Amino acid sequence: MPDGAAEAELLLRAGRGDEAAFLLLYERHRTPVFRFACRMLGSAPQAEDVTQECFLEVLRRPEAFRAERASLRTYLCAIARHLALKHLRKRGQETLVDDPPEEAPRGAAKERDALSAVIEAEAAEAVRSAVEALPPLQREAVVLFEYQEMSLADVAAVCEVDVGTVKSRLHRARERLRRTLAPFLAGRPAPLAPGERETRP
Repeated sequence: MPDGAAEAELLLRAGRGDEAAFLLLYERHRTPVFRFACRMLGSAPQAEDVTQECFLEVLRRPEAFRAERASLRTYLCAIARHLALKHLRKRGQETLVDDPPEEAPRGAAKERDALSAVIEAEAAEAVRSAVEALPPLQREAVVLFEYQEMSLADVAAVCEVDVGTVKSRLHRARERLRRTLAPFLAGRPAPLAPGERETRP
């Protein structure tokens, strides 16, 4: 992971018009920002727009980035999140309210979690469709944690909530995905017990 103070300096230089500094940061962080936006929006053209807007916004106020608070990638994803949610609101999708908690199936705490294997393999269009069909607040938690491989703390920072809320959203998302993807989960090996990913530092 690049040094935060060094990236903050690069960002300040880029904000002053240093093209080489901007290109370095852009090449370093464009792909994860784009992938996050694409999985949030389900549209590559809209994700490209969000990515461009994200970098333009960070260049307008480079001094707003604080390396001691979060990595630049986390900061960029937080900006991209706000932009993506704005696009979703324009589509009429609710982005401010969590789904009510769902009662976990009996014995769920003892089940091995095969969902991560399915998500990581992303073997079928059904998986992408199921993730895109999640409510936005659950979708962003899954995308950041499973696809971007952020820690719970970083996901919480991007989403501007506490870690407990992130865990709750991940649980609800996994239950919803498990039901949707039941045919793909059947018979798969179970690599993780519930809670193992949550302990990632």
